[in-house]
Amino acid sequence: MAIMGRLLQILLLLLSLDQSHSSPGCSLQYWPMDAFSRLGDILIGAVFVVHSGFVFQAPTFLERPKPVFCMRFHIRYYRDVLGLMFAVDEINNSPDLLPNITLGFSVLDSCMSELRAVGGVLSLLSGLGKPFAGYVCHTPSVMVGIIGERFSALSLPIAQILGALHYPQISHGATLSDLSNKINFPSFFRTMPSNFYQNIALSQLIGQFGWTWVGMLVVDNNVGQQGAQVIRAGIERNGGCIAFLEKIHLSYSAQQIKKVVDVIKGSSINVIVLHSPEVHMIALLDAMFDSGETGKMFISSASFGLTPGLFSKKAWKVLNGTLGLIPHTGPMPGFDQFLLNLNPNGNSIYPFIRLLWEKAFNCSWYDGTTEVERSSTMQEDKTCTGKEAFGNQTVQLFETNDLSFTYHTYLAVYAYAHALHSLLGYQVGSKGLINNRTRENINDTQPQKVFRYLKKTNFHTKSGEMMKFNSEGDLPDSYDIINIQILSNSFNLVKVGRIDPQAKLGEMVSLNISTILWNDHFLQVPISACSNSCRPGYRKASLQGRPICCYDCVPCSEGEMTNYTDAGECTKCPYDHWSYGERDRCVPMVPEFLSYDEPLGILLVITAAMLSTLTVCILTIFIKYQDTPIIKATNRELSYILLVSLICCFLCSLVFIGQPSTLSCLFRQIFFIMAFSISISSVLAKTIMVILAFKATRLDSPLRKWLGPAIPRNIVGLCLIFQMSICSLWLHRSPPFLILNTLNHKIIYECNEGQNIFLYVTLGFMGFLAMISFLVAFLARNLPGSFNEAKLITFSMLIFCSVWISFIPASLSTSGKYTVAVQIFAILASSTGLLSCIFLPKCYIILLRPEENRREFLSDRKKINNGST
Repeated sequence: MAIMGRLLQILLLLLSLDQSHSSPGCSLQYWPMDAFSRLGDILIGAVFVVHSGFVFQAPTFLERPKPVFCMRFHIRYYRDVLGLMFAVDEINNSPDLLPNITLGFSVLDSCMSELRAVGGVLSLLSGLGKPFAGYVCHTPSVMVGIIGERFSALSLPIAQILGALHYPQISHGATLSDLSNKINFPSFFRTMPSNFYQNIALSQLIGQFGWTWVGMLVVDNNVGQQGAQVIRAGIERNGGCIAFLEKIHLSYSAQQIKKVVDVIKGSSINVIVLHSPEVHMIALLDAMFDSGETGKMFISSASFGLTPGLFSKKAWKVLNGTLGLIPHTGPMPGFDQFLLNLNPNGNSIYPFIRLLWEKAFNCSWYDGTTEVERSSTMQEDKTCTGKEAFGNQTVQLFETNDLSFTYHTYLAVYAYAHALHSLLGYQVGSKGLINNRTRENINDTQPQKVFRYLKKTNFHTKSGEMMKFNSEGDLPDSYDIINIQILSNSFNLVKVGRIDPQAKLGEMVSLNISTILWNDHFLQVPISACSNSCRPGYRKASLQGRPICCYDCVPCSEGEMTNYTDAGECTKCPYDHWSYGERDRCVPMVPEFLSYDEPLGILLVITAAMLSTLTVCILTIFIKYQDTPIIKATNRELSYILLVSLICCFLCSLVFIGQPSTLSCLFRQIFFIMAFSISISSVLAKTIMVILAFKATRLDSPLRKWLGPAIPRNIVGLCLIFQMSICSLWLHRSPPFLILNTLNHKIIYECNEGQNIFLYVTLGFMGFLAMISFLVAFLARNLPGSFNEAKLITFSMLIFCSVWISFIPASLSTSGKYTVAVQIFAILASSTGLLSCIFLPKCYIILLRPEENRREFLSDRKKINNGST
């Protein structure tokens, strides 16, 4: 709708220009449209930009509007006209393409003005040099189609008109993807690819350098806005952000341009995307140089022509290092010689040739035919003679190192020629080319017919490339990536890469970074980011109210890591790995358990082994001296049971050492509980038997019947059955199991005891037995006799209870392997207390004081001592 509204305004303005009257009641109104024509049997119209600017006085509705005045003739744009002429000359001289038929052309300069572009097309179609819609006055030639415009903004209104009039149009530079819509623009073709893939590839190119914070400068029209939306979406899709998006136009005032420069100066970006025809950027680039903004890196789309002659030395400094896209070009053999043969003298066949001469040789025509506006830099005293020669300045003057757009003009002419060749019935026979039609058929050549043949025409270029329009009227092709390199005041365009729309999405851009020469402010690839990159071990945290590219770097938590820059989230390490230090990698956790290899484990194993060996030795002594009074007096059977249980107590500590397993976790506490239950119940039985022995000294005492082996056996058996019942229920209802606890960089092997109530019941029962043994032994400590075992049991139970009471706070204050070590120490200490207090005094008497190992001595040592005294 915006395009149609703009087109309607242009047509109304054209019709408002009253130039002549055909009758008092009606009139034809127009601007004079000066076109350069070369006659031929068939004509091709062309609307090109030759002047890079115009002056237009806005209508005041008080007087007739004045026509658009063109200014700033530009050789680079004029080269496209020469490309058209070169292609026409080649075709007219070719015996294989349109033989005996002469192609002609009619060229009009739009001067970058939509008004002149629309008026120029209507003028070309009418053949009258006047924009009369619907008039066709080409005599005797036939105009079959239009070539142009180069810029999308100028091509849009032309394409609307030509689509309505069923005239084919081939653009040599318009890249707007909307022009591929055959419903809105049914007769539009172009010899270059749509910018749909270019805009996608442009965002990929930016992402390839890691630029996430960029600015955008776009031309202030519909074409610029639509292209900016696609490019912006691609950049944001790749994780980038747009810091600013400013519009620019050649009609902007100095104040508007200054505002754009201030936005650029106030931003932290180092990279700016240019999506605008180059003519709109001239004033802005000069203003950036004047304000000292020469350190920005530009990335230009294909709509920004890299034309050195258009820019000043100031703009060169600002553009140094720019990466730009240009349509892929092929060779044009003979074009350089064609340029050398240009001559303005006489009735020149070259349009705008005198403008070229004045611009190229900085001279003026003083024969009244000068056509160029005067410049303050032009030498007024130098007269053009027409005998000036380009010499070796052709490449620099016409910028032939980059034939983009001119080459595509060349292809457009050949596309029309091949379509006409097929339309007029030329076929390849055994005797060469045969024309099946008469020359009268040329007059019947209608644009609609040419349009149908253009859709299906195909031909090979001189370099062998196949050219064929696709269903959307586009000529699929690639883009070259060019780097502007300013060296010693020379403007060089160096090809550094390529964009291939036919490649896979992630492989569209191929780039040789080593050949790129960056802006003078950068020694390497510039960095353009809102925030510094987050190094490995950190993640990005968005800042509220800011774009996603602006963030803080937050270190990963313990157990998480990132091993690449600018990570969005930290990755949690596997359960058996840990991140520490820089949090940039996960390393296997150090397994922690009480090992046989570490000093503490070795010490405990040696201690357990030595105590076990000592207990075995004591058991051996007791067996050897089992018939001596002291062993008989202390209940020989209970002593054997107690010694064996103590051996088991010492050995059960070994089950707690080493890497825990499912089996060891299941039985280690059971083993410990059963061994200690036997020990404590044996001590309790021994204590009871000592009391009974001293209370049943008389023959008629009723307690004597309890002095047999039944009592101690029953006590030990009942205690053992009770503990076995609890342990069985424990293993059935909630058996212990292995768990792996992670702490810092360690993975701790631990045994979960299941429901702790079972452990508490078994330990509480043992504590109950120990307390009963202690109390009974304490009460019997003053019984008569030279060897009172109750005293020894009292001391042993005191040590036993003290050790296990101390174990409770010690175990709660430790973790991991040290908790296990505390329990082992309690096992060894309490067992050692029982062994040393109960058995070592007996061994002392057996081995070192055998004279005391007599019944009468043991029963009444006090009397012996009194007698000796």
